Amino acid sequence: MKKINKERVAELLAGLAKFTASEEGVTRLAYSALDKEAQQWLLAQVADLGLQVREDAVGNVFLRREGRDSALPPVASGSHLDSVIHGGAYDGMCGVVGALEALYMLQDEELERSVEVIIFRAEESSRFGYATMGSKLLTGSATPEQLARGTKKGDISFIEALKEWGCEPAAYKDAVLGEGAYKCFAELHIEQGKVLEQTGKAIGIVHNIAAPTRFKLHIKGVADHSGATPMGMRRDALVSAAKLILAVNEAATNEKANGTVGTVGVVDIDPGSINVVPGEVTLWVDVRGVDNASIARTLQAISEAAESVAAANGVDVSTELLTADKPVALDDALAAQSEAICVEKGFSFLHMNSGAGHDAMHMTKICPTTMLFIPCRAGISHNPAEYASNEDICRGIEVLAEVLRREATPRCRRSRG
Repeated sequence: MKKINKERVAELLAGLAKFTASEEGVTRLAYSALDKEAQQWLLAQVADLGLQVREDAVGNVFLRREGRDSALPPVASGSHLDSVIHGGAYDGMCGVVGALEALYMLQDEELERSVEVIIFRAEESSRFGYATMGSKLLTGSATPEQLARGTKKGDISFIEALKEWGCEPAAYKDAVLGEGAYKCFAELHIEQGKVLEQTGKAIGIVHNIAAPTRFKLHIKGVADHSGATPMGMRRDALVSAAKLILAVNEAATNEKANGTVGTVGVVDIDPGSINVVPGEVTLWVDVRGVDNASIARTLQAISEAAESVAAANGVDVSTELLTADKPVALDDALAAQSEAICVEKGFSFLHMNSGAGHDAMHMTKICPTTMLFIPCRAGISHNPAEYASNEDICRGIEVLAEVLRREATPRCRRSRG
């Protein structure tokens, strides 16, 4: 196996970071012009790999290095290129660049199976309210119509965004891949937490991925004049919403021992005027964890709080479910293989769970799946301060490349790289 080209890795990540709509951090929303420009630039940089390139009916891109037997299910790896608003330069990008660098490292290897690098569309929920949209569509876990329900004010719908990208939403079923489409899938990612850094471990071997339940709480009160409406006569939707924000926090805090978390990330207020008592408020809520029972208790506590607030404040509270993904377990055999590789290379490692959702969680539906984490400074992610050292990234790529090599090569044909 060829040695990793650390300079190329750093240059590709730095180059991608330039495709941003903000001066601070990286803002590259899914299905935007910048999303497409960044992808086109990256494909041009790795054209010398001679990969076959195809795009599916919903915009996912597949870069294929052909193996000796093209009839065999290929081995796959990849991640995403879109970012949150004012995000960082490593979330998702390390997985795409890492998979491509692994193919450079495997150029001299005779592989029985093909290897595909997947660039998933719309992993982040910043634009359309749903996360991991490309992998959901690829695995048949959602339809474009379902995902269009999260469209935010002032933006086009997800259906319209697909059309702008050059896709035909009605043909989305052509993108769905069935069980066995791949031999396996491996995703490299920054941890987005502090565990690896604080424990001094180089590689995280992920066993379970937390899944989000996302929903809107619609609070409807009465919009009144802020000066002429006495305090005791108000049905202030925002005051009720504030109580529910605290209720979400309390419900999740009560389950912190089980790793469950709850967040209100968006508050929509109508009419949004300083001299009007808010009449309607929508809270966008994210609850996630790896323990189904704990998640259920958290959701029940939030539901009971909503009923209590509605009765006490004279408002109506309704819930609109956006998504209810289930926590998923990754493949134990692939995890054991990653451990063996780390031991051989002398890399310290830690078996762990992922508190964040990833495209890998949906790939479990169609093939054995594994994830590798690398440390990120202070655990900061979804933030301009997000940072992973090139040394840490390259260690992760070395493990990933060896995983791909072993999975794409019959045991009797493997060489020692």
